[in-house]
Amino acid sequence: MRTKVQIITTFAKNLSKMFFKDIIGQQSIKERLIQSVRKGFVPHAQLLSGGEGVGSLPLAIAYARYLNCTNKQDEDACGTCPSCVKFNKLAHPDLHFVFPIIKNDKKKKEVCDDYLSEWRDFLSKNTYFNVLQWLDNIGAENAQGMIYAKESSEIIKKLNLKTYEAEYKIMIIWLPEKMHETCANKLLKILEEPPLKTVFLLVSEKPDEIIDTILSRSQNIYIPPIAPNDMIEALDKSFRLNQEDLKAIVHLTNGNYIKALETLDIGEENQMFLELFITIMRNSWTRNVKSMKEKAEYFASLGREKQKGFLSYAQRLIRENFLYQLQLPEINYMNRAEAAFASKFSPYVNERNIIAFMEDLALGEMHIERNVNPRMIFFDLSMKIAVLLKK
Repeated sequence: MRTKVQIITTFAKNLSKMFFKDIIGQQSIKERLIQSVRKGFVPHAQLLSGGEGVGSLPLAIAYARYLNCTNKQDEDACGTCPSCVKFNKLAHPDLHFVFPIIKNDKKKKEVCDDYLSEWRDFLSKNTYFNVLQWLDNIGAENAQGMIYAKESSEIIKKLNLKTYEAEYKIMIIWLPEKMHETCANKLLKILEEPPLKTVFLLVSEKPDEIIDTILSRSQNIYIPPIAPNDMIEALDKSFRLNQEDLKAIVHLTNGNYIKALETLDIGEENQMFLELFITIMRNSWTRNVKSMKEKAEYFASLGREKQKGFLSYAQRLIRENFLYQLQLPEINYMNRAEAAFASKFSPYVNERNIIAFMEDLALGEMHIERNVNPRMIFFDLSMKIAVLLKK
């Protein structure tokens, strides 16, 4: 079994240039974007919204490349014109990126441009990735990624300059739901009345968390989960698995290529989350207060994004354990280790406690978002679970 690093590196070699042809599936979306350019209908603010691992960001970059390619082909950019050559390095002067960062006062890093070299390097190696992987790459630790208020001034300043050499100035904002409210509000005017030949591409995984005034100014393009046949083709091409394993992975990952890569590697983080989940349940069942406190300390040592990631994982696993008893494998999405635990644990998740389980875990995730003490959150959750497991 190849390691996660090897898997990602193998895939990155094929996708680092981010053409339409390199993106897994999404053929109807590709055709829609290409036709908008060929027909001369390019909305100035577009929201590409889709779940994690479906390819929304590489689609936005491929679209940006196509917009400014000077020798457009019927189905893709040429790859050889001066614009495409610059896009190969993600260093085109009329291509701008905004993405969640952490403030680092010691290194005087407080806007996206301060992280631009790290961002380009990360993109060249990891085309399909999530926010936790990006924040780990820049050493976020306990800090939560955000697009800070100061970024709005940088965006406005860049877009008010004339284009250097391309037809369009393009601003790609990855995860606009992470924008500070002040930043979002300051962008409203330029989103509504941008300079000539300016295109905003907002790439979101949680559009319901974007303020309504930005949503109303953007044309929404929904990016669906990757179709099973497209996922199977991509995995087979890269990893040469047998058909039974391919179908199992595709079912488990539900159109999310990031999850597919993690499943191939048995998911180091997924395994850590599962072990922590099992420990919590055992401690709560036996009312082992000493171990609850120890695990609360461990939970507090994780970065906030990982804390939220675990609580999100726990909600999914509770749901899967509830459904496990229905004995309908087509609606269950667990790997072998999770299913092995569910065979013993699932009877303890039932109609008497499922709603409270989900509500308490979601509340814990919300409290982490609001910077409540993680030790208190985790210990309180353990005590609540001790009561719920007895129902």
